[in-house]
Amino acid sequence: MALVSADSRIAELLTELHQLIKQTQEERSRSEHNLVNIQKTHERMQTENKISPYYRTKLRGLYTTAKADAEAECNILRKALDKIAEIKSLLEERRIGLTSFPQRPRSRGLYNDSEPPRKTMRRGVLMTLLQQSAMTLPLWIGKPGDKPPPLCGAIPASGDYVAKPGDKVAARVKAVDGDEQWILAEVVSYSHATNKYEVDDIDEEGKERHTLSRRRIIPLPQWKANPETDPEALFQKEQLVLALYPQTTCFYRALIHTPPQRPQDDYSVLFEDTSYADGYSPPLNVAQRYVVACKEPKKK
Repeated sequence: MALVSADSRIAELLTELHQLIKQTQEERSRSEHNLVNIQKTHERMQTENKISPYYRTKLRGLYTTAKADAEAECNILRKALDKIAEIKSLLEERRIGLTSFPQRPRSRGLYNDSEPPRKTMRRGVLMTLLQQSAMTLPLWIGKPGDKPPPLCGAIPASGDYVAKPGDKVAARVKAVDGDEQWILAEVVSYSHATNKYEVDDIDEEGKERHTLSRRRIIPLPQWKANPETDPEALFQKEQLVLALYPQTTCFYRALIHTPPQRPQDDYSVLFEDTSYADGYSPPLNVAQRYVVACKEPKKK
């Protein structure tokens, strides 16, 4: 029933989104005449080579109207973005509902007959999905004077933040050889009684689940930061971070080589690598979604 309800709500939201997109176009078409008048007025002023009181008054009125038109279009676009965010959230909940089962104790790495394992995804498909997830991470667009919120770009989560089921996180787990490593994982549940998460390794669906304390979990960004409007929400050059190594599901320590310059840009990072003379790899690109603050002290 829950899945049917989610599907029904998604259908409603898509209809509302379609209407908002139509409204945006109507608003843009309505304001176009005013923008043409502004351009023509400036051209007449240049031809006459003077700024008369008439032109000043006319331009003041035209620009006031243009500002109101732009704000109206902006409000419609914000509503559309809210609809898209709600649709994405419902789709994620639906995916979890289709692939998850009621929580119950289970032995290490084994499933009983009533709880079939999820199919392991082919690695190439997984890598493509991770790239798509990075590309579709929404860009934070605040109103004038708004500060970027927690989990926007480099801004960490608030101290009392609890990641939701389905959220992607960096998780510090013990490897087979006993060493510890940071992996890309998906939150299954959180226990307020024990302050511990249950997470699944993204690359090993259906295998052993990890139970980890909060300090072993770093939530991933939920918005990209815009370098043109909110550069303070990005990691800066030579800052130490954990970054997802390309074509893997593991995070490694790295230095920021170049922060993003445009909203669609990735970070350029230098991974720690002892096989190179200076101890760092050549620059590699990593999306904002997969770069988080490093909780470990810098090696001397």
